[in-house]
Amino acid sequence: MTIEEHPPTQLLSLSPEKVVKAGTVVLKLNGIVKTFTGVRALTNVDLEVVAGEVHALVGENGAGKSTLMAVASGAMEPNAGTVEIVGQVLTSASPDEARKLGLGIVRQDPALLPHLTVAENMAIGVGYALAGGFKRAPGWAQAHLDPWQMGIDARSRVEDLSVEQRFIVEIAKALALKPQVLILDEPTEHLSSDEVQRLFRRVREVVAGSAAVVYISHRIPEVKEISDRITVLRDGQVRGTFQAEDVDEHQIIELVIGRALETVFPPKGAESGAIRTEDRLKVEGLRGNHFHDISFAVKAGEIVGLAGVQGNGQGELIRALAGIEPASGEILVTDRSVRLGSNAAAARAGIVYVPSDRHGEGVFMPLTVGENIVMKTLSSVSRAGIISEKRITQVANQQIKNLSIKTPSSRTAIASLSGGNQQKAVLARTLLAEPTVLLAEEPTQGVDAGARVDIYRILRDAADNGAAVVILSSDGVELEGLCDRVFIMSRGELIAELEGDKVTEVEIARAALTSTTMRQRVEASGSRSGRFRSWLRGDHSPAAVLGVVILLLALIVGGSNGAYFSAFSLNNLLFLAAPLILIGAAQQIVVLGSGFDLSVGPLMGFLVVLASFFVIDGGNIVLGLGLMIVAALAVGCINGFLVTRFNLSPVVVTLAIALGLQGAFLMLRTTPGGIITTDVTDLVFARVGFVPVVTIVAVVVALLLEWALRRSRWGVELRAVGSRKDAAERLGINARRVQLLSYLFTSFLVMPTAVLLMAQIGIGDGRPSLPFTLSSITVIVLAGASIFGGRGSFIGIVAAGVLVAQILGIPAFLGLSGAWGYWLPGLITVGAAVLYAQLRRVRKTS
Repeated sequence: MTIEEHPPTQLLSLSPEKVVKAGTVVLKLNGIVKTFTGVRALTNVDLEVVAGEVHALVGENGAGKSTLMAVASGAMEPNAGTVEIVGQVLTSASPDEARKLGLGIVRQDPALLPHLTVAENMAIGVGYALAGGFKRAPGWAQAHLDPWQMGIDARSRVEDLSVEQRFIVEIAKALALKPQVLILDEPTEHLSSDEVQRLFRRVREVVAGSAAVVYISHRIPEVKEISDRITVLRDGQVRGTFQAEDVDEHQIIELVIGRALETVFPPKGAESGAIRTEDRLKVEGLRGNHFHDISFAVKAGEIVGLAGVQGNGQGELIRALAGIEPASGEILVTDRSVRLGSNAAAARAGIVYVPSDRHGEGVFMPLTVGENIVMKTLSSVSRAGIISEKRITQVANQQIKNLSIKTPSSRTAIASLSGGNQQKAVLARTLLAEPTVLLAEEPTQGVDAGARVDIYRILRDAADNGAAVVILSSDGVELEGLCDRVFIMSRGELIAELEGDKVTEVEIARAALTSTTMRQRVEASGSRSGRFRSWLRGDHSPAAVLGVVILLLALIVGGSNGAYFSAFSLNNLLFLAAPLILIGAAQQIVVLGSGFDLSVGPLMGFLVVLASFFVIDGGNIVLGLGLMIVAALAVGCINGFLVTRFNLSPVVVTLAIALGLQGAFLMLRTTPGGIITTDVTDLVFARVGFVPVVTIVAVVVALLLEWALRRSRWGVELRAVGSRKDAAERLGINARRVQLLSYLFTSFLVMPTAVLLMAQIGIGDGRPSLPFTLSSITVIVLAGASIFGGRGSFIGIVAAGVLVAQILGIPAFLGLSGAWGYWLPGLITVGAAVLYAQLRRVRKTS
């Protein structure tokens, strides 16, 4: 094994403007040092990657691979060392600068924005100029996605895609940049074998045509197949760079883990005599989403595998066994029936589930390692409901030792651990629960070779202690080495059972592929039904729902009282809707950016009182309106600065500002005063027919905001930050600036709302403004906006504003008490929230 340079054998054309010879160093990391609190992640790392090669970077979880690539891509600043991309030094930790220098990266955790469409995600990632602008972005994105044959619609939301499809979007986005250096961090974890080969063909095209690829993977056979050179990283240091043909898989694994690897898999139950005669788990006639007529049994001490071409019901089956997915039939644990569709009932029966989505379902990121480990057995570390920190530490430390979890201490945040060590913590929690049945879905996904060996031992120990273990894995070698029996699934059925000498990777693959020759997956539906379901999940469906409700209420009330449809009544209704539309739009702007503003009502009152000193007969109207604008922007600036600069809760900040504004307008006018000039009130009450001009203006403002939300860079970046702030920042979006501007725009839009209120009450009094804070929240909820940010519609705001105005006037026409003016909005708001939640759960396929 020797360290060799990649020979310059051919000329590679990067672009018409620039040519790089094969063998030229296109990525150079020199003396990279990176430390975190109490941890030295990288120590004097040197790495050179040359044009025309696939350079694999391998190492255990926690070895520093992802940290090194984060430094290379500008996402993280090193404590020491330099990064050069195609001969130019990366001067600052800036992903945008790294992209401009020619580096693209596909991360293990895709930097995708779930509430945005696929096309918007790809266009943000490469820049709208390259994507051809807003109108051409969907077509441009579709052209880059179609070769992958994954049925991805560029106009669909990322949150509607499967995990596999999301990774393809991330890869296609990176390739669209035509980078000179492409980093692929665990790109095949969620791909089928056919998709892996499709990816490899694209990788070979990249290196043959123009660039170098840094390939990070735990799958050593893939590394051997695709790479030209291999660099081994262990404990934050380079342990050598080798020509791929000079080392075999066994040698690579030993270099990665730093010790001789005598055996990967522990003895099976049949070999050790651990399998007992009694059935711990029985499944009879189980049916559910994407599977049916499932019957099998697992004995104590036995490990059974579920295999098959991905998408044939294995995932739904194992989750149904855990009580997470609905099902019918019967599940028995130690001959006792378990209530289906209840994870609590499954847990009481002794069923413990280890999910494949470690980050989303496996670990509690804000908590410590120790807290994660004891989470299922809190009763053992507490007395009379009081948790003992000492007991948590004792229990956790014992598990950390037994399972070789690499962590500075049990008090370390689990988010700082590598994926393999996070998975061990999940398994530690599982073993503490002393499971009767252990269900593990892709237990070694994203885990390095050394951690895999440890996890195999942990699973085998659980079986040896009497548990029935069921494993869902897409890795045939893993199933062969670990399982006593393997069930093959196809089209939702168990079509084969392998045991003994038949449990081999070849037999598993043969059984799966001879039954199902193509991967079954959810395709983007172009049918009328599919388009309708997609529309139901969209941002504009709430507006249609509200329109129907408005019409029905109008018919009901109008049928009881004919005066409801008079010009006077309709004028009042529409006039009342105008400030609700504006204040709802103001609140939605900040909510879209994952913020909140409880100061909008008090700000209206403050602006009204402030204007009452100037917007009066004989006063300076222009000065008064100008001061209103300045004051509104000042409040928005204060709100935005405090939230973004100090990372404070927007609820806390805006609540404090709201209280301050209330005190301010009460101090300025202890009693109402200052009669508003008729020059302003007459203008505000102008109308065209029975339609108030201010309502027309409010609707136009809402429509302009809707256009900007979908077609301007400001709108897309606002939704991006609200959708997923960390991913937006990784894509080069200045999240602080976007959120600060959202607070400024919100406060600015409060100003015309205050003018309407000022004209209505005709005097300087801030108290009538206070209910508008709750009204703004009611409007955005009715409009179907996500209060967590990222999605909403200003067209929905218009419909919601009209509906709230309509509800407020209904009691008078029906002769109801004034209390109904509070009850009706509350009931309809709750009903709308429930309805929208159900609509967004509608799946693209049945």
